[in-house]
Amino acid sequence: MQLVVARVGRAHGIKGEVTVEVRTDEPELRLGPGAVLLTDPASTGPLTVETGRVHSGRLLLRFAGVRDRNAAEALRNTLLIAEVDPDETPEDPDEYYDHQLMDLDVVTADGTEVGRITEISHLPSQDLFVVERPDGTEVMIPFVEEIVVEIDLEEQRAVIDPPPGLIDDRAEVASARDAEDGSAGNGEDTTGAGA
Repeated sequence: MQLVVARVGRAHGIKGEVTVEVRTDEPELRLGPGAVLLTDPASTGPLTVETGRVHSGRLLLRFAGVRDRNAAEALRNTLLIAEVDPDETPEDPDEYYDHQLMDLDVVTADGTEVGRITEISHLPSQDLFVVERPDGTEVMIPFVEEIVVEIDLEEQRAVIDPPPGLIDDRAEVASARDAEDGSAGNGEDTTGAGA
């Protein structure tokens, strides 16, 4: 199975190093010296990692045969792809590869069906599940332990405990002022059109 593990950024310096946007939780394993990576576009690879170092918080790599800034700049925006055994799992039992999470059924703790994971979006602050609901709409669910309480690969499901308003339009808004003047329980149904 092939996994995208990084994207090549700008050239760094004049000796062929490039910055990389890491897309793996295991850069030392996937992007270490000696790693042979497939590429997209395929015409730029395969590439063998010769050296790697961290500079100002960014990973810099140099590939075998890439010796100057022009050659490094020619690799810009190339995706780096590692060949991974599909049965391989991360060392940490609370981590998962994207391919393990794709197409999992998402249900609430009480068993209510939410939908199916169609995409995992990796943002700087957290990862998000993009979940397609049975009606075809999408909802984004933060992949944090407070919300995603269980991943069961055997049963092919993710169990969530969503806060109000995450998967429905029934978020309750309460303020201290409403409680003081007694206007909190007006009996109006605040359910949104999408619920």
